[in-house]
Amino acid sequence: VIDRAARRMWLAGAELDLTPKEFDLLGFLAEEPSRVRTREEIISRVWDEHWWGPTKTLDVHVASLRRKLDDNHGWITTLRGVGYRLDPPE
Repeated sequence: VIDRAARRMWLAGAELDLTPKEFDLLGFLAEEPSRVRTREEIISRVWDEHWWGPTKTLDVHVASLRRKLDDNHGWITTLRGVGYRLDPPE
């Protein structure tokens, strides 16, 4: 469950402790689950359209989110050379 107004997220009844960027990233991916989001799209929307830093920061944030989601179920799918997709388990 994602509560955008309160900027809080729960998984299996437990609240996750997300950084602001992790919350923004997960919220963006959750807007349209199963839709592929390009790296450029994510950086532009979650960071800034004029982001000049390394795109490796996106990989670091995705890895952190996966750990926090206990990503044994493949919540966040990497599409090599394209971007990421949120695939919540059913």
